[in-house]
Formats: sequence, structure tokens, C-alpha cells
Amino acid sequence: MFACARWQGEGGVERSRIGVHSAGGMEHGFVVVVCRGCEDPPCARVCPTDALKRRKGGGVLLKEALCIGCRNCQEACTLGAIFWDDSAGKPMICVHCGTCAKYCPHAVLDLEESVVQEAAHAC
Repeated sequence: MFACARWQGEGGVERSRIGVHSAGGMEHGFVVVVCRGCEDPPCARVCPTDALKRRKGGGVLLKEALCIGCRNCQEACTLGAIFWDDSAGKPMICVHCGTCAKYCPHAVLDLEESVVQEAAHAC
């Protein structure tokens, strides 16, 4: 979370686009909350101004100038992976830069490209 925020020029974790929280104490580990790069992102489908554009390879990119801060995207994300910048009134969404994985002190994060193959249809 710190690496993500630092990538954006901020200290602390307030502007992190990834979340990590306990799954119920040290014995249960942790849960990483981050955009998984949906092929058909529900957040983009509900955006009334087309501020979220599908990103090649999955996920979305935010066009901040078009965003009206309605929070529809945040409500539509089934993973809870859209964080909110209260000062700007805009969503903060992972851009899949890989900084979190690069600086993860326990090497549990990785950025991988997913290849979706269509099934061949027999005639």
C-alpha cells in the first residue's frame, strides 16, 4: 500500500489504490483488495459520463475530466477495489503498474497478464 501511494507522490497509504487487511488475525493471513482487470468491467458499464474506459488487457483507466463523482463505479465493483479520493471526489483505481509487486516485502504479490482463449466450436 505504501509503494502504491509513493508511486503517486504521496506518503502514507491514503492514496493507495490497493488495500490489504487482516482475514481474522495473524493465523488467518491477509486479504489483498485490488482491481483484477475484468474483461467486461461493471464499473465502466455504470459510468454515466464514460469517464472509465476499458483498458487493453482488462480493467479500466479513469478520464478524470469526465468524472462527476457519482460513485456508481465504486458501488458496481463486486470486489470493493475502487477506492475513493475524498479531496478530489474521484475514484482511485489500480492501473496495473506493478509497483506493489515490485516492493512487496514478502513477495506475495505478482502482476501477471491473463490470456483468455475462446473455445473452439465444433461444427
